[in-house]
Amino acid sequence: MQGEVTRVRLDKWLWAARFYRTRALATEAIKGGHVRVNGEPARPSRPLVVGDTLRIRKGSYTWTVVVDALSDRRGPARVAQQLYHETEDSEQARALLREQLRDATPRPARRPDKRMRRHIHRFIRKQAE
Repeated sequence: MQGEVTRVRLDKWLWAARFYRTRALATEAIKGGHVRVNGEPARPSRPLVVGDTLRIRKGSYTWTVVVDALSDRRGPARVAQQLYHETEDSEQARALLREQLRDATPRPARRPDKRMRRHIHRFIRKQAE
């Protein structure tokens, strides 16, 4: 954001906006079809323009963001968040998916106490006989 960048490669912007840890990972995701610009597949070298809409897929989650600023430098997370804003539909969809995944994942059972261990040992002994 400092120095007013006018042209930024897509892979560099994704890295600077902290969607990917490295430019290599960003490039790999773009080539794999996980990133679309204005609804079309893109190449890592595609220059971004303020106002472009990006659809980014990482694992189960999908972000739809609008580019607000350009930067070719990776900075703190607070600065990276100023480079884009997420659409309301995208935020709601991710929140819903997060809840569904949380409900679907089994909770770890608590550690057995002394009474439960006794029952387990009795059950195992009976099975062995």
